[in-house]
Amino acid sequence: MCVTDQVVTNAPDDIDVEEIKRRYDSESRFRSPSDWTGRMISAIAVLMSLFHLYTSAFGLLKEMWQRPVHLCFVLILVFLLYPATSKSPRDRIPWYDYLWAALGAFVTLYMVAQFYGPMLARAGMPNNLDLAVGFLGIIVVLEATRRVSNPVLPIIVLFFLVYCYFGRYAPSLFQHRGYNFYRIINHMYLGTEGIFGTPLAVSATFVFMFILFGSIVEQTGLGKYIIDLSMALAGWSAGGPAKVAVVSSGIMGTISGSSVANVCTTGMFTIPLMKSVGYEPHFAGAVEAVASTGGQIMPPVMGAAAFIMAQTMGVSYVEVALAAVVPALLYYIAVIVQVHYEATRLGLKGLPRERLPRLKTLLLERGHLLIPLAGIIYFLVAGYTPLQAAFRGIVLTVVTSYFRRDTWLTPAKLWTGLENGARSALGVACACATVGLIIGTATLTGLGLKLALAIVTLAGGSLFLTLVFTMVASIFLGMGLPTTANFIVTSTMAAPALIKLGIPEMAAYMFVLYFGIAADLTPPVALAAYAGAGIARADAIRTGTTATKLALAGFLVPYIYVFNPMLVLVNFEPFSFFLAVLTALIGVFLLGMSTIGFFKAPIFLLLRILALGGALGLMIPGWKSDLAGILVLALIWLVQSRKEKRTASL
Repeated sequence: MCVTDQVVTNAPDDIDVEEIKRRYDSESRFRSPSDWTGRMISAIAVLMSLFHLYTSAFGLLKEMWQRPVHLCFVLILVFLLYPATSKSPRDRIPWYDYLWAALGAFVTLYMVAQFYGPMLARAGMPNNLDLAVGFLGIIVVLEATRRVSNPVLPIIVLFFLVYCYFGRYAPSLFQHRGYNFYRIINHMYLGTEGIFGTPLAVSATFVFMFILFGSIVEQTGLGKYIIDLSMALAGWSAGGPAKVAVVSSGIMGTISGSSVANVCTTGMFTIPLMKSVGYEPHFAGAVEAVASTGGQIMPPVMGAAAFIMAQTMGVSYVEVALAAVVPALLYYIAVIVQVHYEATRLGLKGLPRERLPRLKTLLLERGHLLIPLAGIIYFLVAGYTPLQAAFRGIVLTVVTSYFRRDTWLTPAKLWTGLENGARSALGVACACATVGLIIGTATLTGLGLKLALAIVTLAGGSLFLTLVFTMVASIFLGMGLPTTANFIVTSTMAAPALIKLGIPEMAAYMFVLYFGIAADLTPPVALAAYAGAGIARADAIRTGTTATKLALAGFLVPYIYVFNPMLVLVNFEPFSFFLAVLTALIGVFLLGMSTIGFFKAPIFLLLRILALGGALGLMIPGWKSDLAGILVLALIWLVQSRKEKRTASL
């Protein structure tokens, strides 16, 4: 018996999820031609996935072949799929988009044909044709990024390119001698420092493969199974559907890597369920948004930013994933605690057990769907590269799908998985290519170090103020940039300021990653929260502010591991680590009491403020602050227990 067929009878039939995705997820605003052009686009997308599967299995091409070929597929698909403006036709491809697609193919394949031949022979001295192609290539990449995301990132990049040229006129702190067009184009397009730099290298290898893994595994019915499994585990408890949303969206988020897409996928089941047991619409939408957004920081898969972080730091992806475990768990435990207190405050019950699937039955009938996820974890821990782990995970998915007939990856499902994988990778790939221009600016002009010095100077050398400025910058950039692009920019421009003040690299990069992701929940541009509001039929701003409150732990946890890097496994000592995790967990419970205003009974304002102070004390390292937090917890326990007894005696 499937809970998503049995329980979700309250889902409104007139909610257009695809329209919600198009409104809040720019990567979903593609055209869908139904004639031969649609089949052509599908074939190109499948060919792109097959190319990456081939190179993963038999060895990557040389870097300046692998990256341009990857970008070639991306540019062709973007111009065929994404209209130039909102008024452009969506049922057909106009002639000028064929021209754009042809230009995208030309500027990338030119690099494939020239780089290891004539261009290399010229020893870094490009001719006029090289420069013309490079100039055209920059324009094509910026236009593709504008279409697949929004104009914000291309505008930012144009600002940086102008800075490269007019650097001599910049304020003294950011001044440099200025570079001519010859030097800028040579640096940004005709080498491995700009567009074809590290971010695109990551996109062209294991990021694409993990996205493809998620797309193929979804075709086996894993998404539906995760919701059923979450219902069996938590659907019966107080406010169970909200806890189901947290668990299922968290698991799905590790695979999908997109907050808005995850909200629209699992939210269609979980939000109506939450409303059906008594949660207010804005609260239901906020819970789903917070849970879906957190998936990008939850190992083992996480989002593309984690792979770029590993590449930037020169460490294995496993190290990044392990470092993210405790902060991610604190984030999700905080959300579940708040959901539980809200349910208790409102007197909400869980769903009757007879309406829920049996855990044993689920594990016996469809437990094999979890094998690929377990396999990915094993391959990563066993020392395989992320590329190899993703490839083996895909092979494992195909094999295990045939354990039961209803999960078979038929040729049609496999084709859909390959096509959707390529489509899902377009936004990340464009962001990586475009942000490469920002990194190229930093390496050409030394802007990264200049900006780090400026932040530290503005903060007066104060670590706390530097953290606040970095947080604001990360959230501000996140309002207009995809998570991957946001992380690359902030890790290049802001993270060095934290490192300059002695913060370990892992903690510094995790800090900017968390706050870049938090932008999806923070009004005025809280895209994940607004998508949740659309499904819940709730006020968007109220949903966004509620999501911000529920995600408060996500705003505090980064400060905690900056001041106590052991939580991200820096200078690891077993006893100290255990003590830090224990006190942080207690702090999370106090935080939930403070934000919801309930423990055993309603908590008055002064005690809520005290609970917030106690939570901060427990999360900050040091026995004095821990003791203060525990005393606050004891006081609240005593006061609320007496209040509960008085209420019961009436």
